[in-house]
Amino acid sequence: MRTFLLLPLLFAAPAFAENAAIRADIAKDMPGLMTIYRDLHANPELSGQEKRSAGIMAAEAKKAGFEVTTGVGGTGVVAVLKNGPGPVVMLRADMDALPVAEQTGLPFASKVKAIGQDGQETSVMHACGHDTHMTAWIETARRMAALRSSWSGTLIMIGQPAEEVNAGAQAMLKDGLFTRFPKPQYVVAFHDSASQPAGTVGYTPGYALASVDSVDILVKGVGGHGAAPATTKDPIVLAARIVTTLQTLSSREIDPTDPVVVTVGSIHGGSKHNIIPSEVKLQLTVRSYSKETRAHLLDGIRRIARGEAIAAGLPEELMPVVSQFGTSGISTYNDVPLTDRLAAAFKTQFGDARVIQTKPVMVSEDFPEYREVDPKNIQSTIFWVGGVPQAKWDAAGGDPAKLPSLHSAFWAPDAEKVIATGSEAMVTAAMDLLAKK
Repeated sequence: MRTFLLLPLLFAAPAFAENAAIRADIAKDMPGLMTIYRDLHANPELSGQEKRSAGIMAAEAKKAGFEVTTGVGGTGVVAVLKNGPGPVVMLRADMDALPVAEQTGLPFASKVKAIGQDGQETSVMHACGHDTHMTAWIETARRMAALRSSWSGTLIMIGQPAEEVNAGAQAMLKDGLFTRFPKPQYVVAFHDSASQPAGTVGYTPGYALASVDSVDILVKGVGGHGAAPATTKDPIVLAARIVTTLQTLSSREIDPTDPVVVTVGSIHGGSKHNIIPSEVKLQLTVRSYSKETRAHLLDGIRRIARGEAIAAGLPEELMPVVSQFGTSGISTYNDVPLTDRLAAAFKTQFGDARVIQTKPVMVSEDFPEYREVDPKNIQSTIFWVGGVPQAKWDAAGGDPAKLPSLHSAFWAPDAEKVIATGSEAMVTAAMDLLAKK
């Protein structure tokens, strides 16, 4: 993301005549939108628990004139505005927050606690900026309803639950999102960015975000006294061998131009200095772009774990057990024709200086699940809206590594610029795709 260092930020450039009205209307709504934002920020909800947030979005969409259905895929919201013949366009905003104790110092910082998926009480925070997404979604619904004389087609706007656990998109699809409601030709979303100055728009044609797999490895052994290692089969030494050999997947088996990540994020085993345990548990996150590379990595993990165990002399019944934990997520592919088309529209709307082509990243989203239903007939793209306050960006010398990242307890975007820019960009995208012929 350091490519942003040399980009001029010419926010003072005069607006083009054709975008002035949309921008002015959004500006008029900003005081009320910030009230909604602060409320959403102070009252975050964990994945699958987004009832209050969904209720706020549903009520606002109804006020704007949409036909609204709630409870889709759990807490999901589907708002439909049919406006004559034309394409079907779907806009998505995610609603869930994270189990993080907020440390931003904001006057409206979250003090919420809730019961997490593990059954334990946890602090909750919008550490990924989904509160800005929901607020911009509300304003986009208002603007599109007000502009209905200028476009034709069907607009579907969804509030999606459980993005953070890669489950919400599939839940909505399983609950009939594309059968109970019109099936879209285009699906568009945005995400706030902790790697761009506030008010910029970033787009990435092609692969943009990675697939993600959570992998568990149970390393077995024969425990015993630490002073008599020859009487044991030490799973800690075996686990260490597995960890180091896993690094050769990226360094020696995958094309260097094909980015992958194999990270061992957790290793647990043993209880005392002088006891060799009978098992060690490893937890991995695995990320890639193509389906072929993803399969190679997952197969390679199984092969390496088994091969190192054989080398250590373990019998068949003590071979490591490799399993996938939780819900995996596919990679996000931004269809190039759609992405380039909207990038051109954004440049017309905002000016070239505020629209940046960004590099792919290894974080994951469940947004691509919508495209995956019918990739030949559904084009999708997700773009970034910069959220780093300009003063903090300047103080860091434009180096995102010196700034709080998404999911950080300290992430506090310039919400006003994210919401204003996100709303304007989503309206621009929808108006371009639904333009009257």
